[in-house]
Parts: sequence; structure tokens; C-alpha cells
Amino acid sequence: MTSRLSPLVAVAVLAMAMTAPLFSQADKPFDPKEMATVTGIRSLIEERAKKTASAPSAAYKVTIPNTTVTYTMAPVPAGEFLMGSADNQPQHKVRLGAFWMQTHEVTWDAYLMFMFADQAKELEHRDPLVDALSRPTAPFLEMSFGRGNSGYPAISMTQHAANKFAQWLSAKTGEYYRLPTEAEWEYACRAGSTTSIPPGQLDEYAWYAKNSAVAPFTGGTYHKVGTKQANAWGLYDMLGNVMEWTLDQHAPYTAAPAENPWVRSSAPYPHAVRGGSWNDDEARLTCMARVPSDLSWKKLDPQLPKSIWYMTNAQWLGFRLVRPATLPSVEDMYRAWNNGVALDPY
Repeated sequence: MTSRLSPLVAVAVLAMAMTAPLFSQADKPFDPKEMATVTGIRSLIEERAKKTASAPSAAYKVTIPNTTVTYTMAPVPAGEFLMGSADNQPQHKVRLGAFWMQTHEVTWDAYLMFMFADQAKELEHRDPLVDALSRPTAPFLEMSFGRGNSGYPAISMTQHAANKFAQWLSAKTGEYYRLPTEAEWEYACRAGSTTSIPPGQLDEYAWYAKNSAVAPFTGGTYHKVGTKQANAWGLYDMLGNVMEWTLDQHAPYTAAPAENPWVRSSAPYPHAVRGGSWNDDEARLTCMARVPSDLSWKKLDPQLPKSIWYMTNAQWLGFRLVRPATLPSVEDMYRAWNNGVALDPY
């Protein structure tokens, strides 16, 4: 977590956080150093794209360079769907471009490579783009809380940390990754269906409060990724196991049709989280259910200000990434990787 501050500095930072105006991402000025890094990563991605196919057509596997860690990307076709439900009104038409999505949640196997540079052999294979990136400070606690690492989903990170992981992975692989928007997440979860999984079949697809208990975690816990059935588009654990960050600020829906919508951030809270978790009942395990992030997810963090990297009370929260078929502008890449306001308003 972040380093401790002296009492006077902490009070000053707290005062600034409470009184400073919040900027929308469209108005917030670009940091020149960060923009130079993003521009460099985009150039790398463009060069790599010249050598590979760009349209999502089949699943493929990626090995993170200089490691044995792999993950699989599944194609999600372009299309239109009716977003929302009777409980999440108004329903509205959304049209999306094609993208790939990780078939599983990001695992500790991958996330620890980001947290600790020596695990990804980055000290042996220096890369100026990777070296320039922001990374988590060492946590005070073991962040899996004894729940398991190898093959299990990474948990308890802030949205800022998830965004920075996406930037790091982009620099490592030469492919552009970011969090999915709410619309992309729901569309991928539905996988062409207009209905939810029937309650009688939920155990086949999801780990949740009813079936996630295992010794010594008798109150429930996460499980290894991909141990339940995938949806029609080859995506595992979209429901249950861990809730998943999206890129969007949590906000009321509008009725107007939208194309590739992204509700850009203007405040630290709330952001939209999807999918339900091992700790939730059936009501939250639908493709349409929405959860707003909350500052209480850092309740046990003793620091002031709170960590920008860890959410100690969110042991049911993780994420997965998407790779859009169309490479966005360098400005949109910057916004996606620096989304929201990292400093909490307290």
C-alpha cells in the first residue's frame, strides 16, 4: 500500500482532497510525461498490428513475455443489444464494435508479475516503456488473504490499479488492453441471449454464496478460474467467483440509443462493478445487475490518504480486460489508463 505520511502532511492532503474541484476526464489536463509513455506504447502496438490480423475471429493464447504465465482472448462480435432490465431502467439500444475479451478473470499468476517486477524478470530484460509505468507499492498484507494464488483470480485492487495493470500488459505484449465498459461487459455476459441463466442451472456456471464454501473458508471463497461452464462465447466466470470492474462511472441509464458508450469518470466513487461474486446470492448474479463501488471497500486501510492501489475490504472484487478491434486515439488510451480520480476525497 502507499507509504505513511506525517500527521501534518496527511492533514494537508486530506484538506486538498476535500476542497479541490473534481474534473471530468474530458477537462482534466494531460500529464506530459504520462502522455509520452502512452504515445510510446501506442507506437509499439501499431508496429505489432502491421504483422498480425486485426479482426476478432478466433480465440488465441498470449504468454506474457519472459514468463510462463498465459491467458486466452475470446472474440466478441460486433452487434446491437437491448441493455438493462426491468430492474435497471430505462432499457436502451446499444451498438458495439468487435473486441476480444479475456476468457477468465485476471489471475494472481499475472497480477503478481505487475506487482513485483522481479517476478516478470524485468530487471534482467529492461524495457524503457515498462520501466516508466506506475506500479503498486508493496502491500502490508498478503492480498489473497490465504485464499490461494496459482490459478485463482486476483482480488482487492482499486479501479486505478486495474487500469494500470492494463497499461502494463499493453506495454509488455504490444496489444492494447483496457477494462470493459459496462455495455461491453453486459453484451459479452449475455452472449447473444436475452434472458438470464435459469436459477436451476446457476450452479453449473457460477461460484456464489450457495456453493462457494470450502474448508477453511466456511463462509465462502473464490475458486480457480474456469472450473465452471463457459457461456456461449467461451467466457468463464462472468457470473460469480469475483465481481468485475468496468471502466464506467456508475450513473443512471439514459433512454437514447448509443454506440460504443463510455461513461467517463468525474469522481472516485462510484464506478460500476458487474457479475456478482462468491459472496453474493442469486439476485446479483445476472448479466444486468449493477453494483456501485464504495469507499467502505477500504475501511480497514489505516492510511491517510487511503491507498490508491488496494481495497482491503473487497476480497470478492477482481477484473478482466478487453482488446478492442479498432485501436483508439492516443488521447482515449490515456483516458482509459488514467480513468477516474485516484485520490479519495477523505
